[in-house]
Amino acid sequence: MASNLDYLAPELKPLEEKLQAYLAAEKALTQAEITATSLTQSPPPAPNAELGQRPAPGSFPEPADEAASELQNLRDDLAAQRQEIIDLLPVRDEWVKVNLGYGPSRVGAFGVPAPGTGYELRVVI
Repeated sequence: MASNLDYLAPELKPLEEKLQAYLAAEKALTQAEITATSLTQSPPPAPNAELGQRPAPGSFPEPADEAASELQNLRDDLAAQRQEIIDLLPVRDEWVKVNLGYGPSRVGAFGVPAPGTGYELRVVI
């Protein structure tokens, strides 16, 4: 019976916290991708013709450029978090039970068949 409760071990707490942050970052990346896609598919608002003035080029960052920059930052952050989680895992090519608040969840780093690609992080909630 004790083996069924291994996922509640206190030494897994740092891993659980990193996983929670990782899952939140994945959700933020998904939302940013949706926002970036909607910006690229919808035309920018037309300048107000009544005023006869347009902002100087380069004076305001373009929303699409901001979205692309934010996407890249989120992807970089996610890659760094993924590597930190892989480094925290006690074993490779095996599942580790963790408590993500939904009962026992599983996380593991599994080798990718392509040479030199390292490990792939898998999370099952």
